[in-house]
Amino acid sequence: MDQPSKLAKALVKNANNPTLAWHLFKRILSSPTSSSSSSSNHCLQSIPVIARILIRAKMVSEIDNLHQLLLVTQPLEASRHSLIALVRILVNSGLFDKAIAHFQSLRNQFPAKPPPVFLYNLLIDSSLRESRVDFVSWLYKDMIVSGVSPETYTLNLLITALCDSGCLEDARNVLDKMCEKGCRPNEFSFGILVRGYCRAGFAAQAVELLNGMKSFGLFANRVIYNTLISSFCREGKTDEAERMVERMREDGLIPDVVTFNSRISALCCAGKILEASRIFRDMQIDEYLGLPRPNTVTYNLMLEGFCKDGMMEEAKTLVETMKGNGAFMKLESYNIWLLGLVRNGRLLEARLVFKEMVDKAIEPNIYSYNIVMDGLCKNGMLSDARMVMGLMMSSGVSPNTVTYTTLLHGYCSKGKVLEANNVLHEMMRSSCFPNTYTCNILLHSLWKEGRISEAEKLLQKMNERGYGLDTVTCNIVIDGLCKNGKLEKAVEIVGGMWTHGSAALGDLGNSFIGLVDDSNNGKKCMPDLITYSTIINGLCKAGRLDEAKKKFIEMMGKNLHPDSVIYDTFIYHFCKNGKISSAFRVLKDMEKKGCNKSLQTYNSLILGLGSKNEIFEIYGLMDEMKERGVSPNVCTYNNMISCLCEGGRIKEATSLLDEMLQRGISPNISSFRLLIKAFCKVCDFGVAQEVFEIALGICGHKEALYSLMFNELLVGGQILEAKELLQDALERCFDVGNFLYKDLIDRLCKDENLEGASDLLNKMIGKGYGFDPASFMPVIDAFGKRGNKHEADKLAERMMEMASEGRVANKVYLDERKTNRGKPYKYGGNDWQTIVHRDDGSGIALKALKRVQKGWGRGSISMLTLPDVPAMQLDGLVLSSTGLFGQAALCWLGERCFLTQELRMLMVLTVGQVRMPWCHKVLCFWQVPLLLGLLALIYLIVLRVDSSILASDLLSVAWPGICISY
Repeated sequence: MDQPSKLAKALVKNANNPTLAWHLFKRILSSPTSSSSSSSNHCLQSIPVIARILIRAKMVSEIDNLHQLLLVTQPLEASRHSLIALVRILVNSGLFDKAIAHFQSLRNQFPAKPPPVFLYNLLIDSSLRESRVDFVSWLYKDMIVSGVSPETYTLNLLITALCDSGCLEDARNVLDKMCEKGCRPNEFSFGILVRGYCRAGFAAQAVELLNGMKSFGLFANRVIYNTLISSFCREGKTDEAERMVERMREDGLIPDVVTFNSRISALCCAGKILEASRIFRDMQIDEYLGLPRPNTVTYNLMLEGFCKDGMMEEAKTLVETMKGNGAFMKLESYNIWLLGLVRNGRLLEARLVFKEMVDKAIEPNIYSYNIVMDGLCKNGMLSDARMVMGLMMSSGVSPNTVTYTTLLHGYCSKGKVLEANNVLHEMMRSSCFPNTYTCNILLHSLWKEGRISEAEKLLQKMNERGYGLDTVTCNIVIDGLCKNGKLEKAVEIVGGMWTHGSAALGDLGNSFIGLVDDSNNGKKCMPDLITYSTIINGLCKAGRLDEAKKKFIEMMGKNLHPDSVIYDTFIYHFCKNGKISSAFRVLKDMEKKGCNKSLQTYNSLILGLGSKNEIFEIYGLMDEMKERGVSPNVCTYNNMISCLCEGGRIKEATSLLDEMLQRGISPNISSFRLLIKAFCKVCDFGVAQEVFEIALGICGHKEALYSLMFNELLVGGQILEAKELLQDALERCFDVGNFLYKDLIDRLCKDENLEGASDLLNKMIGKGYGFDPASFMPVIDAFGKRGNKHEADKLAERMMEMASEGRVANKVYLDERKTNRGKPYKYGGNDWQTIVHRDDGSGIALKALKRVQKGWGRGSISMLTLPDVPAMQLDGLVLSSTGLFGQAALCWLGERCFLTQELRMLMVLTVGQVRMPWCHKVLCFWQVPLLLGLLALIYLIVLRVDSSILASDLLSVAWPGICISY
């Protein structure tokens, strides 16, 4: 045995050691006898072995070196055959791009000796499988130019490529000219074109082609008939399908289970489950008619059809039948049932099915796990989805791109962008690289959250790592720009997409976006209906209806036909702006273009007609909806209830509520808000209370309902009922931020129900609420007027404690009215902290306050929020707290300048800071007047009162008190 033969055998033995095998092969090629014919044969036999070893080991550079070695070390003809064998192996191994590159090198090295036709056929077939139709045309042209005669199989492949590209006329021309090229069409040639016609929806042309087969002496096979039957079923032409079955029998072909499965599959895809079920039933019971028995594929098709249509009881019965006859034993059937349960929200049952799979030793595959994770993520059960992923990995099933993308989508749907970003990094660490779809999900979430800079960084990374920026990517960016107020930039991008594709994102003005090139992939990234729907909606929301119309015209000019979504956008915004006639003109054009009215269309029209109080027309639309089978939703009824309530027809509105419940449409809080407000407006509080009770029964005990009913009762003067409702809300620990509780306390005090007001305050304190300290003021004032100094002092001290604590839990600042005696505050509300810390260049006010706090304070004055308390109440508090000299100062300031609410309140709060239980009389006697003068000086600076008032005048207010104290 010669040396090359021994080395070739050694090569086979060392297949598991790719590095050693590669060195051995190079020894074979470098052998002195390798140029002999026998050695060349051994080399040729060794090429498939070494090529497969290198491919399996992913030794890419060695594969390229192999090509060069074969050219250098082999005789010319032997190297040609070796290179042909290498290209064939690369194609069969799925390395299409490598195969094409080596084929091009082969053509360059041997231009006069083209490859055999089988290699062209192999490459064309691979191009079709890889969806690289552009290479089909190139290969066929090279074949013709090089003088290689095509075979029937070659032209069949060409017909397939043309059909897949939608070029049906060109495919028909190839079929018609096959005889001219020396190739006789066969039944496969016709079958391919029939399938192309049927997929494009041209079943009639497919039948004509079927009729022409006899002229070539050919007869249709079952595949052609089954294709036609499926097409007719899919188009709803069941009679034609039945006639085709009969014709099939006339041609001597008995319809088999594939024929019936084709019919069932087509009907299920078209949503005609009942017709499919009838055929399925006939297959089960009508054996005497010669119908085939259903197989596992039939059962799976019906199971999938039932699940898609939501017929879960029928699906469950079918599963039991399948288990009974042994058809429910394969993983595929379990996955279909699992998917059906998850999509219909039956996660508990899906969990039991999953467990059943494990118990029956049917190991779930990656698809099974992904189904369960998808259901969990869509239901917000992200921790459970994480657990399933852990189970999956412990079972030896590695997560794929779909797994990670599903989890990432779940986090993004919940607004948890940080966690989603972590999933993306985890995915890449696991050597599972994201695709464009994955990145688009995260990109959409970032734009939705307003995290624009992060979204731009993600775009940069997508571009750097070669992810194609597709139309979806551009639409996400356009939508984000519209929602973030950058409408002009969005309009620019839409215009640029027609010429530059995804490179139009360069209009964002970011340096990195400029890296996006206008490659072939970019040029394919053209605006679609969603693009125009997004930009038109953005323009309409901004009130730029004329520009939206121009975009609509531009879209039509680009041969993009509007759908009902775009029409609905115009109709809604016209109705919202009261342009009802314009809305109906759009509606007329919409129906002319074949777009049916949707639920959104009716809701928009009802909204518009309701704004014009055209109730009769609204009822007409409701009748039309019933005739067309369009079911109204809660939004439809809310629009009608709003219209009826505004028109004073409250009883009719109430009847609509009954109608909603009868139809199984649950009213929401907005429904009840409209009715409660309407009844309270006409002072029918009894019925309003009844509606409120119904609302609690349907919507549950919601804070929004309690605050609504409380506020309406309070405004309507139903004080005791409002008080009782507020107490119920406090018992339920609701956030009382939307309750007008300060108004209730004030009203109770005015009605001399001091005990009720005091009980309410104590209850709020007892429940741990932190609330506006100003709520104490009416009660303190009332106790002061009654002479109950002990209670007044007790509440004042509690008020100061609450103000200085600055609580966060249940913190509410209610009814922040920015008026004082009907006039707006100069500095925007009663925020004392804003006034004290206002930057006026001096900082005197803040310094003075710090000195007061340092000397006398027990808390932080700067943390206080000054409430809206009537001036008379504050004057009384100043008198009760500071005595005669404080009141004298108050009167003097009233004569000299405008005594603001802040100044009155600060007097009380500051005195409250310096009063001690054992010495407040002494402090009030001589320190308070001096303090009031100091505070007046502060306000002279802070509030910029009349400059003619001198500091010496203000200090003179304090002087009499000082003199008397001596």
